[in-house]
Amino acid sequence: MATNQAHKDRTFPTSAGIFFGLGLGGFFDGIVLHQILQWHHMLTSAGYPITSMENLRINTLWDGLFHASTYVFIFVGLLLLWRTSHRAHLWWSGKLLAGSLLMGFGIFNLVEGLINHQILGLHHVNETVPQSQWIYWDIGFLVWGAAMLVGGWILYRSGLEKSPPGAVKR
Repeated sequence: MATNQAHKDRTFPTSAGIFFGLGLGGFFDGIVLHQILQWHHMLTSAGYPITSMENLRINTLWDGLFHASTYVFIFVGLLLLWRTSHRAHLWWSGKLLAGSLLMGFGIFNLVEGLINHQILGLHHVNETVPQSQWIYWDIGFLVWGAAMLVGGWILYRSGLEKSPPGAVKR
């Protein structure tokens, strides 16, 4: 029983990396694309373009709710990581953490890009260019997300190969 508990105490919390990646992906989108570059806001393509103070207020509210959700992802990831932190240090877990973070970031981009950009049309990646060019930015965002997901998976699998058998908690 003691050996089984020791083994359990050395498992890497993959879900923590995924949640951190989801949160970081959301923060990148919100901070860089919404605030710094001001390419879009949550509802600009859904009938609330930034042409009035009221529309700006509505978009700012929805951008804030979006940021709050990404904060929740980071908080959940932190809780999952903290729960594991009292266990023995996992020297072999660097690739697992980096890989799972990239997977979460890529999943965020793919889900957000497919749902908000393509299916619901709430906004597009770069609304500062002519509308006929929006699709190219949207596709680039999806490709970037897919590349992070695939690269993260490759890095994660590499970390699994260096991990003790059964040491990764999925």
